[in-house]
Amino acid sequence: MISDILHLARQEIRLLSLFLIAATALTAFAHIAEEVQEGETHAFDLMVLESLRADDPGDPVGPGWVEDMARDVTSLGSTALLTIVVLATSLFLLLSRKRASAAYLVAAVVSGTLLSTLLKDLFARSRPDAVFQAAEVYTASFPSGHAFLSAVTYLTLGTLLMRAQPRRRMKAYILTLAIIIVVLVGLTRIYLGVHWTTDVLAGWSLGAGWAALCWFIMLVLQRRHAVETPEEGDV
Repeated sequence: MISDILHLARQEIRLLSLFLIAATALTAFAHIAEEVQEGETHAFDLMVLESLRADDPGDPVGPGWVEDMARDVTSLGSTALLTIVVLATSLFLLLSRKRASAAYLVAAVVSGTLLSTLLKDLFARSRPDAVFQAAEVYTASFPSGHAFLSAVTYLTLGTLLMRAQPRRRMKAYILTLAIIIVVLVGLTRIYLGVHWTTDVLAGWSLGAGWAALCWFIMLVLQRRHAVETPEEGDV
């Protein structure tokens, strides 16, 4: 009886925590978006961008191999690579009879992709001048799609992996690794001169908020038995 009460209390705390994380992150995105729309961030964005350039605006500071590594790392947030990761993971989950987890992953990433496209068209913010860009880009600048979608994808994958780990040390490792990848992807977008800093900050905020919101919805559906629990998916 006591164990059931404690389990229910932990579930309530988890739901409340996820809701607060989502609300805080989405509020942060809204604040950044408002400042960007009003032009309040341009001086800061330009200062950061110029601080990462030496004499040649098109050449980021540091040796050439750092720039090559930045291009490699930034590809972790590319549409092609994220698509491969999501498809491969979803197929694995389906073969493992984790239908709800597969659907959750696909829904989170696909909805995030649609939201990213919608917001880019809505804000239509110009990228940094071409002279600063050390990589080719084709879409609008705000928010950073790489930062946003890498946050949604890797944080969602992280939560799925954490469910399979009973030890807190492993859960912390998985979550930390996911966050590190997301941070590195965002930083390389700034370093390569293809995004303003506030584009990336907005992408991180929106991505974290979206991932938390999707996880919150998944847990609510599980409590209502609308989707299978992890244990049911193992049958």
